Amino acid sequence: MSVSAKNTIADGIQAARESGDLQPLIDAVPYFRWMGLRVDRQGDELITVMPFQEMLIGNPMLPALHGGTTGALLESAAMISLIGAQDEPKLPKIINITVQYLRPGRDRDSFATGIVTKQGRRIASVQAIAWQQDRNKLFATASTHFMVA
Repeated sequence: MSVSAKNTIADGIQAARESGDLQPLIDAVPYFRWMGLRVDRQGDELITVMPFQEMLIGNPMLPALHGGTTGALLESAAMISLIGAQDEPKLPKIINITVQYLRPGRDRDSFATGIVTKQGRRIASVQAIAWQQDRNKLFATASTHFMVA
């Protein structure tokens, strides 16, 4: 990653922390922008929204979201929730992610959030959940670990 890219992301994180609006962070990460992500704050919870786009379809016969897109949404939501919970604005680095695909994600907007289950000095664990129309009907979940040092 180039120095200017690091500065842009660090600037986006800092601007997000200062304003409480995470859109500067979304705008600073090219992959987040490509997926069209946005973040909605509901109280203390950060909801990552992935608006439906035809390019996200993996199985046009159903139609269903590509599994990689679902995994990317969960990883992004976990990371965004972790950044929102950090005292110091740092971009966490993913160590691993395990995704559980519960049902096909359909051709509609998707939502996800992360729950920080443990935040140490070096490693953080975050659970993520994803749903579409009904938050009680999850279509995927993930367990993630991030390096935060």
